Amino acid sequence: MNTGYRIRNQGALYFFTLTVVHWIDIFTREQNRRILIEALSYCRKFKGLRLYAYVIMTNHIHIICESVTIPLSDILRDFKRHTTKHLLASINEDSESRRVWILQAFLVEGQKLNKPDVKHQLWNQDNHAIELESSEFVLQKMGYIHENPVRAGFVDDPNAWVYSSQRNYMGLPFVMEIDLLDI
Repeated sequence: MNTGYRIRNQGALYFFTLTVVHWIDIFTREQNRRILIEALSYCRKFKGLRLYAYVIMTNHIHIICESVTIPLSDILRDFKRHTTKHLLASINEDSESRRVWILQAFLVEGQKLNKPDVKHQLWNQDNHAIELESSEFVLQKMGYIHENPVRAGFVDDPNAWVYSSQRNYMGLPFVMEIDLLDI
């Protein structure tokens, strides 16, 4: 489903929400979160992605980023393609009790695309791209990202959520390097 949230300026700073189809909770498992972390780290190191904020929730991620080399839409496309491949393999190999149900849901969504090269669809196609045009808007979205685990009831303090850039900004141990914003 296209909601109109598109990347219009490939060189701009954006807030994205990437969701798993049907909001299926696949990031409850460490190995699946690790796939996202490794893919984002790779994009930072080799594709020119500047990642300023993130949170990994159970069925979606939020990021604030920009690209300094290749088009941002290409990075996101490659990120989704790569993580889909590795997450499907992880779900197939893991002792995931919901494996059959999850894979069937991804298969049904993949068939809806009517693309011969796509069997499963893990990510929703829409990235909910919002261009961040002011420092105030950036700070508001960063607050939204870092408070997400608190609003979801997972933690009482955003510093306690390990899978968030909040810890990078607070000087706490973190799971992934980011590019710190100085605003």
